[in-house]
Amino acid sequence: MAMVINMKDERLRKANSYVNKVYEEVTKRNANEVEFLQAVKEIFHSLTPVFARNPQYIENGILERIVEPERVISFRVPWVDDYGKVKVNRGFRVQFNGSIGPYKGGIRFHPSVNASIIKFLGFEQIFKNALTGQAIGGGKGGSDFDPKGKSDAEIMRFCQSFMTELSKYIGSDVDVPAGDIGVGAREIGYMFGQYRRLRGNFDSGVFTGKGVGYGGSLGRTEATGYGCVYFVNEMLQDRGLSFEGSTVVISGSGNVSIYAIEKAQEFGAKVVACSDSGGYIYDEKGICLDTLKHLKEVERNRICEYVKEHPHAQYREGSEGIWSIPCDIALPCATQNEIDEESAKLLVKNNVKAVGEGANMPSTLDAIDVFLENNVLFAPGKAANAGGVAVSALEMAQNSSRISWDFEQVDEQLKQIMMNIYRNSVQAAEEYGEPGNLVVGSNIAGFIKVADAMMIQGII
Repeated sequence: MAMVINMKDERLRKANSYVNKVYEEVTKRNANEVEFLQAVKEIFHSLTPVFARNPQYIENGILERIVEPERVISFRVPWVDDYGKVKVNRGFRVQFNGSIGPYKGGIRFHPSVNASIIKFLGFEQIFKNALTGQAIGGGKGGSDFDPKGKSDAEIMRFCQSFMTELSKYIGSDVDVPAGDIGVGAREIGYMFGQYRRLRGNFDSGVFTGKGVGYGGSLGRTEATGYGCVYFVNEMLQDRGLSFEGSTVVISGSGNVSIYAIEKAQEFGAKVVACSDSGGYIYDEKGICLDTLKHLKEVERNRICEYVKEHPHAQYREGSEGIWSIPCDIALPCATQNEIDEESAKLLVKNNVKAVGEGANMPSTLDAIDVFLENNVLFAPGKAANAGGVAVSALEMAQNSSRISWDFEQVDEQLKQIMMNIYRNSVQAAEEYGEPGNLVVGSNIAGFIKVADAMMIQGII
């Protein structure tokens, strides 16, 4: 994605020079952190007109400060497997920016987790959280631990070891983790239990995504998937389009994907494909959600088992092939960089009308360029993926007031938040000369809220 734009005046040239200079410094200081640099470049590309109009941001070093985490925590996580063998994993927590509220972001357990991925996720979280309108800063955490194939006892022992160290750095007014890939209700329950054991009190606000029986919020499980569909629905309606009667492909088969499928089907779409790390299923009749939920939420099984219940469906190895399936709407809900330039061109060739990112940064910068150049409606992850953290903030509010809202109340607030994110992103894009570009709009809207708070609080 080009970093240079057409220069119109001296302020724009100065702003562009400033952005490029800071980006060069970031690349030197983080040379091996590919995912983090990708996230930084995508944000920086949008901000030149902001600095041209607001030179006080340059004078106060906003960009230099916002790309440096306020705190990076890395630690050893020793645990014992069911055979008595000692295992050691790495744990991470990045507390990136707390200018508008306590650090907020999920915990990811996956073999790919490293410092670069946690920093990219934490950096994105700053702007995503700001877009929700809630008082939450940006953070992220995780481990290279793989919960797949582990017994409940092994997962419990790992989570307890992980939380023994992480508990020193979190709290309801400090840093509030949640779930992410590999971390669901089971893992959160084990971590919350260990935190309570270590602290000797019941601080329900220290975690979100908890079970409803001990301080969790109704609607949190569904929030990210539902929120993505709500956002994309607003985008479609603005162009006279609809989920009704559309063919949809949704990657992944975890929490986000399942509930994106559920809401898309409620809106009248036919979802024909989903995936896991091994491959994908194609069901021309439409995915049977009951079967998928049972496989993934009850049996914790592989998606290839779907075809045993639905022999007319096809299972194909290699999850990347899912983007070869013709569709009207594509919702990447699995992981980062799952849609590359080639996959994007294939989607365009098959006449995709809209792409909505349910995962964090699932499209490469080159893929995004392909979508924008071909007038495909594109909903970036930091906006379309914000439903989960939005309802996490609602869970925090319920915990603080010691009350619980019903599902309808939470869902209605989620829907309104996603509509507001869409409208604010559209408005920012128009105001800064990129009408219709939601990548630019969401970046600018989120950045300005955080930058203004940083300005007020001084050089810290």
